[in-house]
Amino acid sequence: PGRAGPRPGPAAIPRPREGQERARPWPGHSPHAALLPQRGPGSRPLRPSSAPDVGTGTGSLGIPGVRRGSEQPRGLRKSISEPHQDPHERRAKGEVSARPVQQDKHGAPEAQGARHSMDRPPELDPSQEPEGADLQDAYERGHGPYQPHEPGYGLDQPGYNPYEDEIPDPQARMLAVKNAKAYLLKTSTKSGLNLYDHFANILTKILDEQPTNTVDIIENISKDVKWAQFRKKMDTLRDEPLIPPTFEAAEKCKALFVKQGGEEEHEGVEEEMGRPALPNVMEVAFYFEQAGIGLNKDESYYIFLALKNLIDVQPIQTCRFWGKILGLEMNYIIAEVQLREGEEEEETGEEGEGTTAEEEKETGEDGEEDEEKEAGPPKSTYKPPPPIPKEPNGTGTNKYVYFVCNEPGKPWVKLPPVTPTQIVCARKIKKFFTGWLDAPIVSFPPFPGNEANYLRAQIARISAGTHVSPTGFYQFADEEEEEEEGADTYEENPDFEPPPVAEMVESLATWAHHVKGILKQGRCVWINPVQKSEENEEDDEEEEEEEGEEQQEERGPPLLTLISEDEGMKDIPAWTTQASTNLIPEYSVAILQSNRWPGAYAFASGGKFENIYFGWGHKYSPESYTPELPPPAEAEFPGGPEITETVDPTVEEEMAFKIAQEEALAEAEEEEEEEEEGEDD
Repeated sequence: PGRAGPRPGPAAIPRPREGQERARPWPGHSPHAALLPQRGPGSRPLRPSSAPDVGTGTGSLGIPGVRRGSEQPRGLRKSISEPHQDPHERRAKGEVSARPVQQDKHGAPEAQGARHSMDRPPELDPSQEPEGADLQDAYERGHGPYQPHEPGYGLDQPGYNPYEDEIPDPQARMLAVKNAKAYLLKTSTKSGLNLYDHFANILTKILDEQPTNTVDIIENISKDVKWAQFRKKMDTLRDEPLIPPTFEAAEKCKALFVKQGGEEEHEGVEEEMGRPALPNVMEVAFYFEQAGIGLNKDESYYIFLALKNLIDVQPIQTCRFWGKILGLEMNYIIAEVQLREGEEEEETGEEGEGTTAEEEKETGEDGEEDEEKEAGPPKSTYKPPPPIPKEPNGTGTNKYVYFVCNEPGKPWVKLPPVTPTQIVCARKIKKFFTGWLDAPIVSFPPFPGNEANYLRAQIARISAGTHVSPTGFYQFADEEEEEEEGADTYEENPDFEPPPVAEMVESLATWAHHVKGILKQGRCVWINPVQKSEENEEDDEEEEEEEGEEQQEERGPPLLTLISEDEGMKDIPAWTTQASTNLIPEYSVAILQSNRWPGAYAFASGGKFENIYFGWGHKYSPESYTPELPPPAEAEFPGGPEITETVDPTVEEEMAFKIAQEEALAEAEEEEEEEEEGEDD
């Protein structure tokens, strides 16, 4: 279509002569382009004579001999609009003539495709290709269109001539390479870098490191190369080296592995006492590990070494790992110790001296105030209730001394003794620990002390409620103490026979408390706070009788009481028992868990037992915690005419009042004068 005459046959297109090369297609070009003859003498040109010569220059794509035209041929438009047809179907319809057999100068048939075997793909059979087709038929058999990024783009344009296959000038190619390199060497006005050196550094880094999946991280590699360009190699201000957390932890624990100088002295003291003060923490951790309770082995061993350092520094008679209380910022590792007798007496004496000095100072100040303010306003006659004294060291809630530290390796800090007021207030509040002993306790009612005092109060409460032992392991030293309810001393029973593990798991009667309970007063032993001296007994006999009737003595459960008598919380029992394993019962361990204080555990295996605590230091409550409300505001004093303020009088009323007063005075004087005259008569 688009031609005046009929379509030329196969004879109209001359075949290439001997010694003449056929047209080679561009890489990616259709193999049918190789069938097109070269331009020779007597051949028919396929483009008008007025079309400009292409030459050896480069087109818009940089391909020698290729220029982009402005218009597509009609055959290409037809090939786009019409569906592609197979050459065999077209041959059957008579549209494509068969290829004639070509002969050489000797008359022998020429082998088809011998010269152009490199130009044809292996999957095409030369015998099946159409021959004698014009350029338009070649387009219709799959020639084009090509995309701009494909190598064959531009071959279907009017400016392309398949017969021009001349080799480009090497000088022009070198010039193009130099121009491209010069473009890559252009320096950026922002960073001062050029693309050529940047690519070279990227490739060098990739070949040196050879990372996996380089194509996925090429952007990060480019950023790293740019960042290295702007970093000075010899900088006087160096960055502070980052210390890894493992190195910091090793530095903290480094002091645990250094032997102290006074170890020999403590070994001699332990030999004299007959019992080592250092507990075997690793053995206790092994038994609790059977039930999945405890810390990891590294931390347990660090605590073991920390307790050893504590014993080397402090005059300790007995020591035990009490447990670990969790905090919001830091935790508390707690050691329960018992100091030697001489150390406890010294501390008690110092505290008593301080109390006496304070009392004398207060008495002196009161005497001075009485002398100065004799004529002052009346003082209130209210007397606050006397404070409940704390229990002496070595008894009751202060039977043991407690040392705490945040981490193994940090210095141990001794907690102060606990007072009944602190225990009573700790029962009314619920605060999380922060890990700082000097942190204030903001609560209502206000807690009398800081976090160290609150921690000591919670330790006393947990110990009194959860420290248990197998029944019969301890006994009272004398029978008289057993009858006394305030007995606080006991000793190990040499004739103790441990019950089997199965029995200790089934029955709670095989466990007993070996720490006295705390009364509502905040003490283990009740005391009457109102104690008058002998001088004031006669004057205040009536007051004592009234106060004695109001305050009744509190009595708690005696020591070594069975835990089966403990009250539960609604439908929850106070204790839960279990065996460490049911597969090997003969080697199992009896585990006791407190439901009242979550985190408190105890184990028993034969003649060995131990108590431990891991938790937040809070008591379980079946109901949600509700803080105590402040007391209601005091009511106003009842009003009346006696205390009601009168209205200020006006000026006229004041003048009338003065006149009335003057008249009253005048009358009074007159009456007096009359009376005097009457007496004279």
